[in-house]
Amino acid sequence: MRIGCPKEIKNHEYRVGLTPESAAELVAHGHDVVVEHGAGLGIGAEDADYTAVGATLAAVEDVFATADIIVKVKEPQAVERARLRKGQTLYTYLHLAPDAPQTVDLMASGAICIAYETVTSPFGGLPLLKPMSQVAGRMAAQAGAHTLEKAQGGRGVLLGGVPGVAPAKVIVIGGGVVGRNATAMAVGMGADVTILDRSNEALESIDTQFGGTVKTLYSSKSALATAIATADLVIGAVLIPGAAAPKLVTREMLKTMQQGAVLVDVAIDQGGCFETSKATTHADPIYVEEGIVHYCVANMPGAVARTSTYALNNATLPHLLKLADMGVKEALLSDPHLLEGLNVAHGKVTCEPVAQFQGLDYLPAHEAALAL
Repeated sequence: MRIGCPKEIKNHEYRVGLTPESAAELVAHGHDVVVEHGAGLGIGAEDADYTAVGATLAAVEDVFATADIIVKVKEPQAVERARLRKGQTLYTYLHLAPDAPQTVDLMASGAICIAYETVTSPFGGLPLLKPMSQVAGRMAAQAGAHTLEKAQGGRGVLLGGVPGVAPAKVIVIGGGVVGRNATAMAVGMGADVTILDRSNEALESIDTQFGGTVKTLYSSKSALATAIATADLVIGAVLIPGAAAPKLVTREMLKTMQQGAVLVDVAIDQGGCFETSKATTHADPIYVEEGIVHYCVANMPGAVARTSTYALNNATLPHLLKLADMGVKEALLSDPHLLEGLNVAHGKVTCEPVAQFQGLDYLPAHEAALAL
């Protein structure tokens, strides 16, 4: 099978779908790998590193035109979606629920679209999303700390404080992978951290994990409103797999917050969990609403591209090898967890939360795979 890896074109996105090491694995399995010129430069991988392991180089048009499977990191941009063709497989993050234009284009392309973020694991969780959630969670704390600086528009508060001056109050909404990693970093920087979740089991686990150094709250609307009113930094780390993020923090709640407080919305790929959230880029990451500084970069892990790419490839390569070795149909039908990643096929949406949110017809993924 021919595997194509184009260069990412989203604003300040430096990750790449295949490392040279991953390309080498595919070649060793007897597959052809074609990589766009310069695709790996953002992680320090030269074109020669790819050709040394048996990959070939090509212009982006040829990558899309000749590959059976396109491997990316971020959702395809409009120009990339126009290059997809019927029967071709796209393997990348999609985050379709809040992105109707992308959904329409992918349906029209006739491509088979597998989303990293909805692939499941026999052990629970979302294994292809987890590494980027770990990175984004850890970055959320450091991005929030930086944004709190007065020069960035923040309150001018040091996250860890100093002797005689209280540390910043950090509120983390969501006790999943993102929330726990954000909490670990914030605690490590000496902040006063409270984490909210709707799962009592998760809160108990967090209390054990952090040895009682983190406050935990059940996430009712009133508890959230009270918590954020005195917060210096609020990190939104809510995820409903495949679906749009719920808007948990309203504009009215923002009006009760301290001026110059910071919101970091890690859920922005799924539409954001703050009512006032709108996607930003690394080139222009912040804006102010109701006196509150918002950091809503939609590809946070792209800023630490080398770490992120290698972590992502560790998770995505085994499934990619299965798709290439077995063929897409057999791979999907033999692995119910990989099948959960099928979001679009035969011009239909095969991820039920996306179909429900966008009001589209839903084709069950198993039926779609049988018809490939």
